Amino acid sequence: MGRSLLRLRRQGRRLGVAVLFVAAGAGLWEFQERQYQDEYTWMGVPTWDGFQLTTFHRVLRNDGFLVGWSDVRVNPLWVSYQLKAVPDDTRIGPRPNFQADWRTLWPVGTDNYSHSGYDRGHMAPNYAIAAVHGRDAQIDTFQMSNMSPQLPNLNRQLWQRLEESVMDHFAPRFDHLQVITGPIFPEHFMDNVFNRVGFVEVPEAFYKIIVAPHNEAPLALAFIMPQDVRGNEPLDDYLVTIDEIEARTGLNFFPDLKPEIEAVLESELHTQGWALEEIARRPGRFQ
Repeated sequence: MGRSLLRLRRQGRRLGVAVLFVAAGAGLWEFQERQYQDEYTWMGVPTWDGFQLTTFHRVLRNDGFLVGWSDVRVNPLWVSYQLKAVPDDTRIGPRPNFQADWRTLWPVGTDNYSHSGYDRGHMAPNYAIAAVHGRDAQIDTFQMSNMSPQLPNLNRQLWQRLEESVMDHFAPRFDHLQVITGPIFPEHFMDNVFNRVGFVEVPEAFYKIIVAPHNEAPLALAFIMPQDVRGNEPLDDYLVTIDEIEARTGLNFFPDLKPEIEAVLESELHTQGWALEEIARRPGRFQ
């Protein structure tokens, strides 16, 4: 009886030590994840107001950016990253190869887009992420979890012009920028459920939110660009409020903002300070 009791006590101590290590490990993991989220996001990662399968997502951490991944849409619902100005002569490494991401529930291969008519559209952009965050981050931008189907006129022209403007025009004007970008789908899921490239649902449009986080007076620009563009349209034709993007995506951006700041930043459309008129009609670098 005494030996059994002693054995149970030893086992209890071992179990207690194991639980302590697990708890400490979980706490350290949570602390590290919070550090990454704070580094790649401003005022909190996007959330959803009410639970729906179409807005439920997992946060995938990469070098330089975070992805809110949907296993239902088989798409990134949002991608968040921060940028800063870099010298004009900044060079980046060669384009990496596209690669499957083992973290996605459904297999999204590099050849799923073949003969589909759609480009593999980067959400976290190759050049900006590489120039600011380095080669490992650039490689991560070529994971298929960072791609969404875009028609060529959008991906190679209008969207590329916007990405170029963010890095070449907006970033040098401010200390740093917070960018959140992603796809927009039709309101009713069943209307688009079979419109897919492989397993990947095809969006009807894409959004990009750019914030210059100036303490108590942040500035923001937001865009929605549909798939069926020519590519040479002025960028300011597609200006919207953040509230409109939230209404069309079901997501809540910058959830940690004070309500009085959120009311101004997200519901009103202001272009002062951005000098958008200087670049809205500028052709892209590769046109």
